[in-house]
Amino acid sequence: MKVADWLDQQEAAGVDLSQIALPKEMAFDQDADETIYFKEIKPCGMLCKKNHPFATVQRFGHWYHARGQDRRAGIHSTAMRWHLFTRDRALALRIAQERLE
Repeated sequence: MKVADWLDQQEAAGVDLSQIALPKEMAFDQDADETIYFKEIKPCGMLCKKNHPFATVQRFGHWYHARGQDRRAGIHSTAMRWHLFTRDRALALRIAQERLE
């Protein structure tokens, strides 16, 4: 089953999709149709393998998945992870960009 189809089923069942987590097998088995936005704040250099604040927006059919780590978490932190599913492309992009400001 595709991510978009699964989200449509969950929406029809009345589930709040804004913060829903994908089943693990679905999250790893399918690639996004398109990555619309990606930005990472990595002041320590491109070779650093530790965690850094980032934001990305990916499209799965007619759904957009915005996710990342808030800039306020700081460099090399694992805190303040977030994600959002929405059908609104503009909302997904705005949230992703705001989380890194």
